[in-house]
Amino acid sequence: MTTTADVLPTTSTEQLDERVRAARTGYEQAREVAPRRRAEWLEAIASALEEHAEELVPLAREESHLATGRLQGELKRTVFQLRLFADEIVGGEHFAATIDHEDPSWGMGPRPDIRRVNVPLGVVGVFGASNFPFAFSVIGGDSASALAAGCAVVHKIHEGHQGLGARTGQIVTEALEAAGAPAGLFSTVTGRTAGQALVDHPLVRAIGFTGSPAGGRALFDRACRRPVPIPFYGELGSVNPVFVTERAWAARRDEILAGYANAATMGMGQFCTKPGVIVVPAFDVDEVTDVLRRELGTKPLTALLTPGLREGFDTALAAVRALPAVDDLIVGDDAEAPRPTVLITTSEDVRDDATVLEREIFGPATVIIQYRSEDELEELASLLGGQLTATIQAEPDERLTGLVSALHAKSGRVLWNSWPTGVTVSYAQHHGGPYPATTAPATTSVGTASIGRFMRPVAYQSFPEAQLPSALREANPWAIARRVDGHRTRKSNTPEGEAR
Repeated sequence: MTTTADVLPTTSTEQLDERVRAARTGYEQAREVAPRRRAEWLEAIASALEEHAEELVPLAREESHLATGRLQGELKRTVFQLRLFADEIVGGEHFAATIDHEDPSWGMGPRPDIRRVNVPLGVVGVFGASNFPFAFSVIGGDSASALAAGCAVVHKIHEGHQGLGARTGQIVTEALEAAGAPAGLFSTVTGRTAGQALVDHPLVRAIGFTGSPAGGRALFDRACRRPVPIPFYGELGSVNPVFVTERAWAARRDEILAGYANAATMGMGQFCTKPGVIVVPAFDVDEVTDVLRRELGTKPLTALLTPGLREGFDTALAAVRALPAVDDLIVGDDAEAPRPTVLITTSEDVRDDATVLEREIFGPATVIIQYRSEDELEELASLLGGQLTATIQAEPDERLTGLVSALHAKSGRVLWNSWPTGVTVSYAQHHGGPYPATTAPATTSVGTASIGRFMRPVAYQSFPEAQLPSALREANPWAIARRVDGHRTRKSNTPEGEAR
C-alpha cells in the first residue's frame, strides 16, 4: 500500500507513452462491448471502493486535512455516481441512436436508409482536482463518465494527495481486471512532465480537467496547439455571485447572512461553487458585522488543502484587498487555519472597476457589494464573466425577469432561494458555464449528461445490416432506447404511445 510517507516516482515520458498505448489497445478491445457488460465494470469499481472505504478515508484525511465525515460523504457520492452511470448506459440514452429507414416518398425527395449513433472518442486524459480527493479525482466525474462512454482513461494524479491517488488507482485497476475488462483500460501517471505529455500525445482524444484558471488555460492552449487539436473539458474558476432583493433583505436578512456565511466557508471556502460575492441593499454596517461575526465564529477552521492553494489564496486576497474601493468588514488572520475575511465595496465602485467580479478568492474570504437601487442589479450582472452558478435571494412573488435573463446568459446553473455549494449527481444537473468558468460551456462535468462529452456522432448510410454497429441493428440487440423514423421507441422498439 502507498502512503504519504512514500515518495511516488514521477512518470517518465516513455512510461506515459506505454500507458497511453496500452489504453488505446484496451479501448479497441472494449469499444463494442455491450452496455450491460460495461455497466458491470462500473459496478465492480463501485463495490471495490466500498470494500476499501476504511482504508481510503483515513488516507484521504491524512493528505487533505478534510474531516472524516466529509470524506465519507464524498466517497459515498463517488460510488453512487458510478452506479447511476451504470444504470444510465444500460438504457442507452447516451448513444442517441437514431434510425431513418429508406423512404421514397420523403418530403424533400427519396430518403436513403441512414442511421446515427454516438461512439466513444478513444483514450481520455483526466487531471484530478485538489479539493475533492474522491469526487473529482482518480475515479471522480471525468474518469467515471469517460469509462461509461466507452473510452479508456489515463489519469494524472494530483500532487495534493498522491498516496491516495496511487492507492485508488490500484483499486480501480484491480477491480476492472477482476471483472474481466481489458488490460490498460484505466491507469495513472504522476508529475508535471507526464501531464504535459498526456495532453500532447497523439493517441489521446480528449482531456478532462478541474483546477485553477492559470493551469487550466495553459493546458487548454496546449491542447489547441496540437497538430490535431482535441476537446479540452476544463473547469477553471467562478465567483458564483448571489443577488439579494430589497424585499428579501428586509424580510430575512439574518437568515440570508447565515446561509451565505455557511456556504462561503464550507470546506474552508475551497469549493468551486463557493459564493464569493454577495450583492445586497445598503445596510447598517454594525448590525451586519455583528451577525456575520456570530455566524462565522461557529465554523470549523482547518489548514487549506495544499501549500500551493494557501499561496494562491493569500495572493488573491491581497490583490482584491488592495483595490482602492475595497475595505475590510471582518479581518481574518494569517494562521495555518485562517479565520474568514469579509471585504466590502459598493456597486458604484464595481461599475468603475469590476475586478471583484472577476477575481476568484479560493479559500475563506468573500466580498459584499452594497447597492442603492434594484435597478442596478441587471447592470452588475452584465459585468460578470462566465460563472458556474448565480443565485437569487428573493420573495416568492417577485418578478425578476430581467435579472434572471441576465444571469442565465452568464452562468450554467441559476438558483432561487438556495445555495450553490453541494452539487448533486442527477439527470438534470448542469455543472458548467461560459468561459472562464469552463472551456466548454455546452457540456457538464456532473450528472448523466457528462457521459456525452466523451462521445461523437457517426452516421451510417445504406449499410448492410450485418455491418452496422449493434446499437443500430434492426433487432436492437442491446435493447436500448432509440428514435426510429422520428418516433421515440422503448427498448422493445415499439414507438412511445402505441399499444403495449
